[in-house]
Amino acid sequence: MTEPVADRAMSQTVRAQLALRDMILSGRLRASERISELQAVEITGVSRTPVRLALVRLEDEGLLQAIPSGGFMVKAFSERDILDSIELRGTLEGLAARFAAERGVSARSLEPLKECLGEIDRLVRQDPVSEEAFSSYVTLNARFHALLTELSGSAPVIRQIDRVAALPFASPSGFVMAQSALPEAHQILLIAQDHHRIVVDAIENREGGRAEAVMREHARLAARNLRLALRNRGHLDLLPALALLSSTTAN
Repeated sequence: MTEPVADRAMSQTVRAQLALRDMILSGRLRASERISELQAVEITGVSRTPVRLALVRLEDEGLLQAIPSGGFMVKAFSERDILDSIELRGTLEGLAARFAAERGVSARSLEPLKECLGEIDRLVRQDPVSEEAFSSYVTLNARFHALLTELSGSAPVIRQIDRVAALPFASPSGFVMAQSALPEAHQILLIAQDHHRIVVDAIENREGGRAEAVMREHARLAARNLRLALRNRGHLDLLPALALLSSTTAN
């Protein structure tokens, strides 16, 4: 296969993967719903070979489950599954922060992270925080976490963080929009931003243990947000992917 053809096939696979993932996480494909290759082709407008690869990738991410008779089924998740995924992300992000601190990061490399921190500061000063500001926070928060991960300088760690963040609800901003409707919304944002500020300071001062600990604690805010979202079910329309949540809950 020539390189341009290979690149095109890869692009179609990614396109199909993103389209199907969005349908699952937006609730348009529901838990236990069967999806065949042919159906996926019709949904994505991509040919069968890249669609087949996309379905396998989504199975690898944990969003789909292969059916012995053929095709795939959208997986359901227990509350425990989600909490474990969040904890795993926190462990990996903590490792990334520790690597960044212990290996040393130049002032120039830290500058984009500090700029992002300043932009988030301007948002969280609002009280109450507008829906538009929450939407902007999602983008900036994702950028902060991506920049932090890159500072680890570890390709294996970056790769594994990307994988776990693709799991349902495990991304750093997985519950932000659902959180926006909660009475505790502004308080949680302030706590999260304080964590951001502490980890930047820890990295700058080469305090690996401190950087790791704060990122692990930071991820647990997502677990708190999950429990708050489940208690305030009147706002679950802001998090349609919770339709994937099975009746089994964590003990």
